[in-house]
Amino acid sequence: MNKIKQKIVIMGLGYIGLPTASILATKGHQVVGVDINEATVNTINSGNIHIVEPDLDILVRSAVNCGNLKASSVPEEADIFIIAVPTPFKAVDGNSKAPDISYVEAATRAIAPYLQPGNLIILESTSPVGTTDQIRDIVIELRPDLAASSLPHAFKIFIAHCPERVLPGHIIRELVDNDRIIGGINRPSAEKAEQLYRSFCCGNIFLTDAKTAEMAKLTENSFRDVNIAFANELSMISDRLGINVWELIELANKHPRVNILQPGPGVGGHCIAVDPWFIVAAAPDEAQLIRTARQVNDRKPHWVLEKVKAKAERFKNPVIGCLGLAFKANIDDLRESPALDITRELLASGIGKVMACEPNVISGFTEFPLYDLGTVLSEADILVVLVDHQEFKGIDRELLL
Repeated sequence: MNKIKQKIVIMGLGYIGLPTASILATKGHQVVGVDINEATVNTINSGNIHIVEPDLDILVRSAVNCGNLKASSVPEEADIFIIAVPTPFKAVDGNSKAPDISYVEAATRAIAPYLQPGNLIILESTSPVGTTDQIRDIVIELRPDLAASSLPHAFKIFIAHCPERVLPGHIIRELVDNDRIIGGINRPSAEKAEQLYRSFCCGNIFLTDAKTAEMAKLTENSFRDVNIAFANELSMISDRLGINVWELIELANKHPRVNILQPGPGVGGHCIAVDPWFIVAAAPDEAQLIRTARQVNDRKPHWVLEKVKAKAERFKNPVIGCLGLAFKANIDDLRESPALDITRELLASGIGKVMACEPNVISGFTEFPLYDLGTVLSEADILVVLVDHQEFKGIDRELLL
């Protein structure tokens, strides 16, 4: 592994930025994490964390205590700048699922004054195809001195895209063990980024161009989305035909070349629920299957709601227990969570008393009351398991809807 220690500024201290910052700091790099949330900055500088992720608290505390990690609200000069900010949706011409790269643009503009020849910018945020090139264009606009005058497409700094590929709940291990794809605006940019990742990454590293790297990450999550949509569609078809979908999938998977996933209440998180729409936005006429899969998975929470409402009609003033709010098991992440959306809709419907239980949400959640599992189990007429948290796996299945 590369032993050169460098100064690194990481823009964004969320679910990807903070774990990456802490790992780089424990490898001896000097890391400055930048976040616009002052509370987040203060929390990290005290050696604590503001998100739930196994072992992250230990890494952050160690990195801060040894002086290799500090948080700040503003960037500063460095050798390497890593952008790990959100890329959510925005509404454009009636399309509510258009990609929003304004945070990436803002982060690029924030670091532009601090750039020096020889610096490396790495975009880790999952982004629409062409975003890395846009970073280059913003830098040229703000810092024309960094464009080599003799060659119109030459550049005095390096820019690459290295999309994160980690699973919440296993981020620390997968940041180190997973293979990485690095795409540069040119080959020297990809090679320079590779040097950094070899300082902590044990997986294979594959070099390509920036657009291919961007598309690779979107493709990975679109593949998963399509397969989840197949399982979710099967569950709705089976319900109509009076078939137990769990038995159906178990039997179908006995075929040596069939591996159907398990259905759920929808798809959440910032990756699988979002990334396919970036492909649809870029090629709307061609992305027919990807669009349809997204529509199937987006429709599943509404189907679940209708099933719960139908069950609630059998009770007078029913108490509905919603188990889980996160977008997947054993984490606290609520981004794009179908479980959270279903619970919100049940609360808004007024069909009964809704009691939500989420054992992983950290303090500060105030949108509606949360209840402990024992209270929900004792009071609910209807139990809706929305997330398969470990805490719920010992519940008597006869109690479940």
